[in-house]
Amino acid sequence: MEIKTKKINGANAEIEAVIPKETVEKNLEKIAKELAKTASVQGFRKGKVPVSIVKKQYGNKLVEDAEAEALREVLSTGLDALDIKSESLIGEPNISKFVKSDDKIDVIVKVAMRPEIELGAYAEMAESFNKPVVSDKDLEESLKKLADSQGKFLDLKRKRMAREGDSAIIDFEGSIDGELFEGGAAKEFALVLGANQFIPGFEDQVIGMKIEEEKVVKVTFPENYGGDNLAGKDAEFKVKLHNIQEKTKVEIDDTLAEKILAGQDNPTLENLKTQLKAQLENEAISKLYNDELKPKLLEAMVSKFDFDLPEFVVDQEIDVSLNKKASTMSEDEIKELREDSTKLEALRETFREEAQKSVRATFIIDSLAAAENVKVEENEVMQTIYYEAMQTGQDPKAAYDKYKDSGYLPAIQMSMVEDKVLTQILNSKMKEA
Repeated sequence: MEIKTKKINGANAEIEAVIPKETVEKNLEKIAKELAKTASVQGFRKGKVPVSIVKKQYGNKLVEDAEAEALREVLSTGLDALDIKSESLIGEPNISKFVKSDDKIDVIVKVAMRPEIELGAYAEMAESFNKPVVSDKDLEESLKKLADSQGKFLDLKRKRMAREGDSAIIDFEGSIDGELFEGGAAKEFALVLGANQFIPGFEDQVIGMKIEEEKVVKVTFPENYGGDNLAGKDAEFKVKLHNIQEKTKVEIDDTLAEKILAGQDNPTLENLKTQLKAQLENEAISKLYNDELKPKLLEAMVSKFDFDLPEFVVDQEIDVSLNKKASTMSEDEIKELREDSTKLEALRETFREEAQKSVRATFIIDSLAAAENVKVEENEVMQTIYYEAMQTGQDPKAAYDKYKDSGYLPAIQMSMVEDKVLTQILNSKMKEA
């Protein structure tokens, strides 16, 4: 068997081979003899089936198996010649050429390897920064919101007009050009004025109404409103105010703390302030990391670390971008691309640079995770999905199964690894203010 190898770069290699007909026939003979020991063929005892009968019975399948055995030999010999260990391969080998003739098979197998990245002093790429400070004013505002959330809406003791912060109990019926629309009506709906629950301008026009008053509220649906039949259109709502409730004021004291910290040791106002301050600090750090520091650090690493990328991984990333683009195109545009391979290839190339950056970032995170000893196990992914599902009122198991069936779990896991490893690096650079 004639085999030639070529290491294209640090992440891609090619094995070219000529498989003689004799090699395939030799493999076929061997496989047929082994099969004859166990094959069940009518008219013959098990283990006594002649090889010639086995070949006749399983002809095409034997040929396929013999060719596959030859390909495995090509791959094994080629990898040895290239000094590539099988564990360093990523993805399945790609057989880019398989041409059969009377006396031989011409084969080209492409393989991809995990890139080797010299990280060096990677942590030095993250700049030191001061830990975000939570001011006394921020803490007091948060305490006020927390206390307000514990208040209950009660009927007015003395009648007055509706004002911001009240819960207005209303009937409403919406129409566009005199026609009622689906989802535009409700009876005795509790609308908290100023909470921006409804279309912009609706709540403002309810403020000032009196109990039992009826009014026509005129609004315009936002251009980016979910339903195309409503987006950007003018609407009128017939509104009747049945009742006004105001929220009771909750004092910020130990009683509030006992309610919020129920079941905890030391449920005092001071302890509540300490915990709330820590929560605000964590939220500020998370916002700083996600909005600024993490993207900046990863972008710097993608620019700095230069290494070869597996071609097929980049192609897969381009395919994802191409499919997203196709989903926004008209049927005529898609048809034009199908009929003109040059235009299709030109469109694919527009995604190459971003695809390369994305793939480069993925391998960098993978290497950083190994260096930082960061892992995310499958049960941690499950817990995260379950928690987020419960937070949004979804069935946790159904949400997890949906992600699993769609093949999204590896992407979620990788995203969690990225979050953990970059957080770990940045935490080492944070200074107390």
